Amino acid sequence: MSTEDDRPRQSGGYADSGYFTPSESKYPTTPTSGDDTHGSGATTTALPRPTDHDNDTGYGGREEVLEPEPHAWHFGADLGLFVLRVTLGALFVGHGLQKVFGLLEGPGISGFAQALTQFGFEHATVLSWVTGLTELIAGALLVLGLFTPAAASAVLGVMANAIWVRVNIDLFAGGVELEAVYAAAAFALLFAGAGRISLDRNTPWFRRAPAFGFIFLLLAAGLSVVTLVVLR
Repeated sequence: MSTEDDRPRQSGGYADSGYFTPSESKYPTTPTSGDDTHGSGATTTALPRPTDHDNDTGYGGREEVLEPEPHAWHFGADLGLFVLRVTLGALFVGHGLQKVFGLLEGPGISGFAQALTQFGFEHATVLSWVTGLTELIAGALLVLGLFTPAAASAVLGVMANAIWVRVNIDLFAGGVELEAVYAAAAFALLFAGAGRISLDRNTPWFRRAPAFGFIFLLLAAGLSVVTLVVLR
C-alpha cells in the first residue's frame, strides 16, 4: 500500500513541501544552504525573473507591463500637435509675407518700419527686416515640423515684444488677445515638440523636447530683452 510520501509529485498537485503552480514545475529545483538533503528531502524552488517572453503568472494569465514603450505612437496627441503647428506656422508665414513683400494687404518693410518708429524703436528699418524674415522662416519651419524649438522660440520672442509694446491695462485682456493666443501656442510647441507627424521625429530635440524647450526659452527671453532695452 502506497503512502502519501510515495506519491509522485505532479504539476498543480499537493505534496509534502506545499502547493506549487504548473508554471513553477518547469523550473529546476535547487537546494539552498539550509536544506536537509538527507532528511525530509524538501527543496526550494528557484524561480528566475520573468522576461518579456515569459510573463506567465501560472494561472493562465500574463503579467501586466508596467513600463510603456518610450515614444510610442499616440495618434490623438500627434494629430493635435500637427494641427496646432501647421495652423500657427501658416499664419506666421502670412505675417512674414505681409511685412517683407507687402503681400496680403500688408504694410511692407517701409510701412512696418513706420509703425515700429511710433512704438519708440530705433533702427526701425533693420528691425522690420529682422522681424519679417523671422516670422517668414519660423512659420515655414513650423509647417514642416523642422527645427521646431528654434522656430517656436522665435515666434514666442516676437509675440513677447508685441505684447509688451501694445498691452493696455484699461482693455479686456490688455487688448492683446490674439498675441496672447499666438504666444501660448508657440509655448506649447516649444515644450511639447512637433509630434511624430513632422520632420523632427528622429532628432534629439524631439526625444528631449522639454530640455531643448527650456534652452530656447532662455534664448528667446534674452533676445526679447535686448530688443526692448537696446533698440527702444
